[in-house]
Parts: sequence; structure tokens; C-alpha cells
Amino acid sequence: MEVLVERAVLVGVHEQNDEHFEYAMEELKNLAEAIDVEVLGEVTQKLERRNPSHYVGKGKIEEIRNFYEELDANLVIFNDELSPSQIRNMEQELECKVIDRTMLILDIFARRARTNESRMQVELAQLQYTLPRLVGLRASLSRQGGGTGGGFQNKGAGETKLELDRRKIEDQIAKLRRDLEHVKEQRETQRKQRKKSGVPVVSIVGYTNAGKSTLMNQVLAKMDADHTKHVYEEDMLFATLDTSVRKVKLSDNKQFILTDTVGFVSKLPHHLVKAFRSTLEEARDADLLLHVVDVSNPEHGYMMEVTNDTLQDVGVENVATLNVYNKADLAGIRYPEVNDDSIWLSAKEGKGLDELIELIKTKIFGQYITCKLLIPFDRGDLVSYLNDKTSVKNTSYEENGTLMTVEMDVTERPKFEAFIISH
Repeated sequence: MEVLVERAVLVGVHEQNDEHFEYAMEELKNLAEAIDVEVLGEVTQKLERRNPSHYVGKGKIEEIRNFYEELDANLVIFNDELSPSQIRNMEQELECKVIDRTMLILDIFARRARTNESRMQVELAQLQYTLPRLVGLRASLSRQGGGTGGGFQNKGAGETKLELDRRKIEDQIAKLRRDLEHVKEQRETQRKQRKKSGVPVVSIVGYTNAGKSTLMNQVLAKMDADHTKHVYEEDMLFATLDTSVRKVKLSDNKQFILTDTVGFVSKLPHHLVKAFRSTLEEARDADLLLHVVDVSNPEHGYMMEVTNDTLQDVGVENVATLNVYNKADLAGIRYPEVNDDSIWLSAKEGKGLDELIELIKTKIFGQYITCKLLIPFDRGDLVSYLNDKTSVKNTSYEENGTLMTVEMDVTERPKFEAFIISH
């Protein structure tokens, strides 16, 4: 069976105050290529604001159509989310498959989702997006042939069919919400257990393709050569969607939990942010955020803004943050370099990891105290515990017990109060 290669023309409206328009168009091209769409060219128009009925001005439609036919394209991708009427009108005018930036991102997410939870989150977002657009998406849906969009096909058989589809989608949305609520409760339980254990949580956040997974793998490799703990990494947008949670044990026995979150992108669909809310909330309960930034990208300041705004949207506020300026090797700037809460490094080369780990330790182990303890010989269990769970600086054997100088979390102190001789 011959596979249809999708060949696309990109369309964007450059609104008056949008200084990141060119970057958004470049990103749209990268998003399309991430799912093997061949981008043949683009049509842009400067407008004060987008046309409410057709997105572009009337005269531009003819230009898009001619360009599309001349290049033998079979798809037009718009740089913004289109309203139901805009999709309907553009499909009628252009007589071709029309998708917008939101559909494109949802499709990428659908293909990248690996775990049951992320699949459900993406499907929920897809269905919520599709519901008000059932009429407008008639051609696109029939072409998709009941793929990831909830397993339905709109054959265009009139209102009754639309009503049936609508009911089907609403039922599926309700079911997914219930299932995700159940998963969220399990996640909450796991989070509470982690909090209870007193092990600090460090969460990696950042724009897609900033190098979050590479950084996570390099930290894991440095602390533990066990490769089974590694997470998937690839030089492409949204290579990973699933939250990874790994325990990191440092050479001095201190431990922290490292979590990775889904990457962000400009104009991330609202439904998607909502659907992934419970995953992104991992960052809300962290003791420290590592905001990974691709410093080699000229738009990295804007990327940081997008990441911070998205985090704020899901209630991640007032969490201590380290800015990790990654890919410094490609930016041609000096590294590794540390300045207050910022570090410049190259995760790929592994340069700057020692400095990063020191910064993390300063931030999350600030409440550690050093104590001198005398443990009776019949309490070997305590000596084992201290050796395993704390940083033992010195051990000697006295007449009436084991004398240990130990660095420990202040929360551990009450357990050993009876044995402390000085601190």
C-alpha cells in the first residue's frame, strides 16, 4: 500500500505587535518536520489582527491556493489555532486538507505518547479540540480515518451523524476524565510518600529540545553507571512526553529525586496544558527547579518566558530555581561558568556537571547539620543506618561505643538526640 507523503504549505499572519513571528514560523516548520511532513514553502501576511472569518485577508486566499496548486501540495498548515468557522471557510475556499498549529502539536503528542497516562491526556485534549469543530473538520476527519482522534469517523451524513459523533465524543471525554482522575490520585499518593520520606525533589523543566533528557542522563551516568535508569533522548521536538522519576544517590550518601517534565513550546494548546496539568504539577511540589535553556538559540530569552508563563498557568510558583544554560559549546561562550543561581554548561559534553551538582547540593541540602554521636556497641543497627543514609565524616571506637562525626538532615536529628555529644 502506497503511503501518502504529506507536502505542506505553511500560512502565518504577522500581527502588529508580534516580534517573535519569524521564530514562530520557523518553529512551525520544525513541528511539521517532526512528524515527517515535507514543507514546500510559506505564505505570510502582515495584518493589524487576524481576519475573524478566514484568518487571512480575502485577497490572500487566492495567492495561497495558487501557490498550493503550483507546488503540488496536499496540506495547508496555519500558524495559529483556527476557530471552527475559520477551518470550515478555509477548507471550502482552498478545497484541501487544512490543519492549524494546535492540531499539529496534538498529532505530535499523540505519536510520542508512550505511557497509558500520557496517551489518555493527549486523547482528552484532541477530543476537546475536535468537539466544537466537528462540522469544519469534515474533510480532515474523513482523511484521518478514525486514527488517534477517539476512533470515530465523520462521514458527513448530515446532522444525525454529527449528533451521534458529538454524543460519542462527550461520553469518551467523560470516561477519560474519570480515568485520569484515578491516575491523578495515584500520582498524589506517590508524591505524598516522596514528601514523607524527606528526600528532596529536583524537577527539570524547559522548552522542548533544550536538552532536558540529555542533562538527566548525564547526571544519572555520573552518579550511577547503571544504564537501565536512562531516559529516552533525541534531537527533535517533544522527543519525550512522559515524566521520568529517578533517585540519585551522591558519593556522600545524600539522595535526591530527579524528575523530568514535558517540554514547552510557544502557543502550546490550552487543552493540552490542561490535560497535562497533573504531570506538570510534579514541578509544583519540587524543592528545586532546574530550568534548562538552549543558550545557543537566539530566541532563548523568549523560550524562558514561554516556559515561565506555562508553569505559572499550572500554579508552579515560588519554587527555588536554577537556570541551566545548556549547549554553551554551540553558543561559543565560556563554560562551565557559575553566577549566583545560573550555570553555563554543555550536557552533551558532560562539562559543568560537577558544578551543577554542587549548586544543587547547596540549594537542597542547606538544612544539613554536623553532629558528633556516641553510639553504644549494642546498637549496630544505628551505625549501619548512619553509614547508609548520612554522610559520615569520621568514625572511631571508644571504650563505651562508636564515635561518629556525621552530616545529616536536620529532620533526622530527633532520632539520634539521645546519642549526640556535640554539634
